[in-house]
Amino acid sequence: MGKNKLAKFADMSEYPHVFQYPFSVLQEKGFDLKGKWNTEFFHNDHPIVLELGCGKGEYTVGLAKLFPEKNFIGLDIKGARMWAGAKEASNENLSNVAFLRTHIELVNHFFAPNEVSEIWITFPDPQMNKVNKRMTSTRFMKLYRNMLSDNGLVHLKTDSSFMFNYTREMAVFNQLPNISFTDDLYHDDRFANDKILNIQTYYEQQWLARGLNIKYIRFGCPDVIDWCEPDIEIEKDDYRSFGRSNAQSLQAKKTTK
Repeated sequence: MGKNKLAKFADMSEYPHVFQYPFSVLQEKGFDLKGKWNTEFFHNDHPIVLELGCGKGEYTVGLAKLFPEKNFIGLDIKGARMWAGAKEASNENLSNVAFLRTHIELVNHFFAPNEVSEIWITFPDPQMNKVNKRMTSTRFMKLYRNMLSDNGLVHLKTDSSFMFNYTREMAVFNQLPNISFTDDLYHDDRFANDKILNIQTYYEQQWLARGLNIKYIRFGCPDVIDWCEPDIEIEKDDYRSFGRSNAQSLQAKKTTK
């Protein structure tokens, strides 16, 4: 591990708003704030919004600035990336932000039923060949349901047509409520004034620079007796295999239009 990463990990260990819990610690001690985030950490009764796979924390911090009446928690296993958001939140004295370093599969160890009001999933790996690892698969939806409030929402932003189409089919197939979506977020007038959707992550800016459309979908996550995977063939993405020359070519085409 590089010295820079070690320095970031050491720095984060001093932040009171960063929690790093490997599975071994969870097995031995559990997590003291489960069910108590509002009373013992945020010290308010504001809704909790969770960003899964938060990366550098751009959405977690950006949303916290826009909505001081809500509490935001970014979760990721990549501590060196998370450090950027944790440091920014500390520098700006944001009291409605926390970060949690752990695997997403362990999320139910950290949140009690009805403790989370919204979940954001921003630019996840679409896992085109492994449905059980797909972050909007029914396997993960069952995890989310365990901690979401009855009228809680799940949001997905993605560059991947495969991930977008799969998620839309999953939501429709399981008759989830409040479905709203677009396959071209920044050219869809319905979402033009929604400031929540105008925060751009580091990876999102990369995809936009390659001329790719950003997709968005949100939906409710009620109790479903029997979650079912959609029985439909979904066309896979092919652009992820592009090398640097292809990406530069896409950018050149975009700038010459």
